[in-house]
Amino acid sequence: MSEPQETPPARPMLRVVRGTPDETELAALTAVVAAAASSGGAEPEKPERTSFWADRAALVRKPLPQPGSGAWRASAWPR
Repeated sequence: MSEPQETPPARPMLRVVRGTPDETELAALTAVVAAAASSGGAEPEKPERTSFWADRAALVRKPLPQPGSGAWRASAWPR
């Protein structure tokens, strides 16, 4: 029979680069990182459009055409 081979040590999930966190701080950081990794990265829900007046897309529309002189008078005529 052959002897079982040793598995290489697992790569650490976190590595402290600067500072000396105590056990409580390191446990809190590990919990936050693990929760963020398990969230699945779901896209946030888009908010429903509240009203046409609140729609910011109207700010990026193309400018209205500027017809010739006297067009303001014609705009009040009945159609």
